[in-house]
Amino acid sequence: MKLYIKNMVCSRCKMVVKSELEKLGLQLLAVDLGEVETAAPITAQQKSKIAEYLKGFGFELIDDKKSRLIEKIKTLIIELVHQQNAQLNTNLSDYLSKNLAQDYSSISNLFSEVEDTTIEKFFINQKIEKVKELLLYDELTLSEIAFRLDCDTAWTIGVLSMQSNWICLSLRCVVSGIFVLCLRLWR
Repeated sequence: MKLYIKNMVCSRCKMVVKSELEKLGLQLLAVDLGEVETAAPITAQQKSKIAEYLKGFGFELIDDKKSRLIEKIKTLIIELVHQQNAQLNTNLSDYLSKNLAQDYSSISNLFSEVEDTTIEKFFINQKIEKVKELLLYDELTLSEIAFRLDCDTAWTIGVLSMQSNWICLSLRCVVSGIFVLCLRLWR
């Protein structure tokens, strides 16, 4: 039986969910971002216990079809940005349509209606989070980060510098000279 779980966004989430469900005595066939497949069917009582247990770790069981689709969209984008470094051979709409086997306009409308933001903004926000993470590691130049995430350097600097005071401060503290570069580029 498949269980759909909200807020599974990284490999550590998968490890936590797997470990905790095994502690509950479930035999698992597969654990992926947002999905768990069990070897045996689950009763309503077990499902309720699983939901309560996972909630303590910030996860939720998803029952309705719309919520599952929204979570799948988010999962695909998160995987794309954080595991595949946003390297698309096609545009985002085609990527999502192909992976979800649905028309992009219906996917986009549903996402915007439920999440109160567009898929594109969600995608950009994920890229920004990845850039901030890579800047904190201080292992790559801004140009290398931009190349890795398939965007040009000026876009990365511009978006980061416009996000908030916090990001400007972190840029100044983490990578010396970047904040000054932002000011020079956007004056």
